[in-house]
Amino acid sequence: MLEVKSNYNLKALNTFGLDCIANYFVEINQLEQLTELKNLPIYNLEKLILGGGSNILFTKNFEGLVIKNSLRGISLVQEDDQAVIVEANAGENWHEFVMWCIEKNYCGLENLSLIPGCVGASPMQNIGAYGVEIKDVFYELTAWNLISGEFKKFSLDECKFGYRESVFKRELKNQFLITSVKFKLTKNASTNTTYGAINSELEKMGISSPSIKDVSDAVTAIRTSKLPNPKEIGNAGSFFKNPEIENERYNVLKIKFPNIVAYPLDNGNVKLAAGWLIEHCGLKGFEHEGAAVHSKQALVLINKNNSTGKSIFNLSTYVMQKVFDTFGVNLEREVNII
Repeated sequence: MLEVKSNYNLKALNTFGLDCIANYFVEINQLEQLTELKNLPIYNLEKLILGGGSNILFTKNFEGLVIKNSLRGISLVQEDDQAVIVEANAGENWHEFVMWCIEKNYCGLENLSLIPGCVGASPMQNIGAYGVEIKDVFYELTAWNLISGEFKKFSLDECKFGYRESVFKRELKNQFLITSVKFKLTKNASTNTTYGAINSELEKMGISSPSIKDVSDAVTAIRTSKLPNPKEIGNAGSFFKNPEIENERYNVLKIKFPNIVAYPLDNGNVKLAAGWLIEHCGLKGFEHEGAAVHSKQALVLINKNNSTGKSIFNLSTYVMQKVFDTFGVNLEREVNII
């Protein structure tokens, strides 16, 4: 039986730890409950799908229906000598799912260790870290149409993945609830350690021929050293996307800022490190009404001292303006603003 709760506080369900009252709240643990929910009068209200709450900033109460996606379960769908297809339901904790795959020696997700959130959000955001994105290991997903009540499968092409983008954040926004995701992972594959500080972390660990567990441990160590634990201090991980600019603009910036951090892209453009831009503006540790730019990683905004969602949003606006004034570069928020 589906339980409907009214005037429900979402503070424990968002990693910023912000008070937000939802007019109505339901938690979905079984697929059958979706049909039950669709037959209720409150289903006609504005809806918000909530997973791990790790990529959302509440700036006000939600005067509608919040649906908490808690569908759990992991299964092996297909296997041969070279690869496997694994299906995880959308409510599974992402890092726990990555650890499950590593224990089975299924390769491909190790660089994405310790990313907060649930499996269902991974294709929505096309989450990525240390040279790997979801699109690199994605096979297929199943989603429930919030309007028709029918299930639909989405292929890699149909998801239209981009940098922290998918069809679910653009033309199909708020139209589907992702129920499960399938990943194609390999067996005994070579590890990807070329991006960021993974190699240097492995050297510190005294490892020259790393396993996928070693890579996962290295990524976890790096993330732990730079990023605050949401259970200890409210945050949503990286708040801004790394901006992409044309190579010509980059060359101009490089003359003025010789130490600017950037990465060449296959399309000829350049991706700038948003954290470096923010830090160079002198904003590391900057505070505003209980919100702050994290002192160790400028890409992260934190709820340092009982801040509000509006104050965190205003801080992000200030950061964006300072970066534009200094570099002429527009930052874009990665976090979903409510």
